[in-house]
Amino acid sequence: MAYMSQKGYDDLVAKLQHMESVDRPAASAAIAEARDKGDLSENAEYDAAKEWQSKLETQIALLKQTILDAKIIDTRNMDTSTVQIMATVGLKNTKNGMEMKYTIVSATEADHRAGKISVETPIAQGLLGKKVGDTATIRVPQGEIQLEITCIDYNI
Repeated sequence: MAYMSQKGYDDLVAKLQHMESVDRPAASAAIAEARDKGDLSENAEYDAAKEWQSKLETQIALLKQTILDAKIIDTRNMDTSTVQIMATVGLKNTKNGMEMKYTIVSATEADHRAGKISVETPIAQGLLGKKVGDTATIRVPQGEIQLEITCIDYNI
């Protein structure tokens, strides 16, 4: 089961529609064009087009399965006093005082540049269930860090 926001779900559906309506016909056209160039046994363009089509069909199948398994999370019915998926969490590193903010999302919606981390990451796992004022000790590749939770927001 893949937990995600409504926006994340809508983005996946739009991506699937684009792949099926634009990318799939383009792959078929590339194969047809390469086939028209002659001998298929030594046609690198044909092989590349077939490989692209194969990868595309695999991606489409995986995306369809993710959409089928999706469970959209409605934050209006959640206990907003603790950190859960879809929470935006304000954090303070207790060692160096650095402050940061992350939104905990599904793996399919993760985007570190946008401050969205997967619920499957060590940081997110260490924060789940914590409340404002709690300190989470989290093991990261560089060792252990302690993060104090300064705020929890579900208005994303």
